[in-house]
Amino acid sequence: MNTVRKLVAAMAMGATLVSAASVGAAEKGFVGIAMPTKSSARWIDDGNNMVKQLEKAGYKADLQYAEDDIPTQVSQIENMMVKGVNVLVIAAIDGTTLTNALENAHAADIKVIAYDRLIRDSEYVDYYATFDNTKVGVLQAESLVKGMQARGKGPYNVELFGGSPDDNNAYFFYNGAMSVLQPLIDKGEIKILSGQTGMGKVGTLRWDGATAQARMDNLLSANYTKERLDGVLSPYDGISIGVLSSLKGVGYGSGDMPMPIVTGQDSEVQSVKSILAGEQYSSIFKDTRQLAEVTVGMVKALLEGSEPQINDTKTYDNGKKVVPAYLLQPVTVDKSNWEKVLIDSGYYQKNQVQ
Repeated sequence: MNTVRKLVAAMAMGATLVSAASVGAAEKGFVGIAMPTKSSARWIDDGNNMVKQLEKAGYKADLQYAEDDIPTQVSQIENMMVKGVNVLVIAAIDGTTLTNALENAHAADIKVIAYDRLIRDSEYVDYYATFDNTKVGVLQAESLVKGMQARGKGPYNVELFGGSPDDNNAYFFYNGAMSVLQPLIDKGEIKILSGQTGMGKVGTLRWDGATAQARMDNLLSANYTKERLDGVLSPYDGISIGVLSSLKGVGYGSGDMPMPIVTGQDSEVQSVKSILAGEQYSSIFKDTRQLAEVTVGMVKALLEGSEPQINDTKTYDNGKKVVPAYLLQPVTVDKSNWEKVLIDSGYYQKNQVQ
């Protein structure tokens, strides 16, 4: 038994730590929240919303960000167990790297909730809180097609970007999008001039905007010196920013070169501003307040010995088990509805995006 497991198991058998034995919220329950990075505004919002709702419900929370470094996240999770958490909420950087840590959690009777990103290859993931990730991709592709069709008839030249290959969600987004786009590709209504399809070719490691920008630069120089690009499937706003920067660098968005239709996800402030400026076409909004609420509900049920609410028992096979999940519904945001969806709901103040 390794050192971490010994420590965690010892606490599970009754060892006392000051942090776990303190009165008040810690007595009601102690929750460790492992988030991937602060480089994306959405993860900051996720973490803040979760802490706020947990503390309101009377629980103690330990929120940590790993800045997309896998060993750091593993260490943070192990330290949370040493501190005596009762439940772990984990948005994994790489969903395949936590097997040992979750074995330790199981040995200490610590429940594990995968948050928005499925943790793979472990039987010790108890629940999964997320959005309908296939639908995210479907909505992105539908928005892409709608935007291009509004400008005129095809065929349309499109390039595809995927999310990080080590994030299980990226495949759901991509496959959802391709369920809409592939029939149009087969009919010749959409053309991928680069020929690059499939996550092995279009994936963007760590969802990195600079990586996406470099790939877009290469795609443009190799395939679009004479042809015009009509649309880009982008799965995330940070990738979209990189794509747009590349497009602007060769003259799109000025003169007689309209900006291609570019999709996104998370409705981050910078990208909402981009939509209002006529650059990015759309983004998929996932209300992190709702996701935090669902997750806190799961935490509460687990700590009280009841069954968390779920609405999906078939979709998310992590390689070891089908993880029971609660799926929330995403919403497409564009110029036509941004105010109703983002401002009227109180998610943003108007002066944040204008």
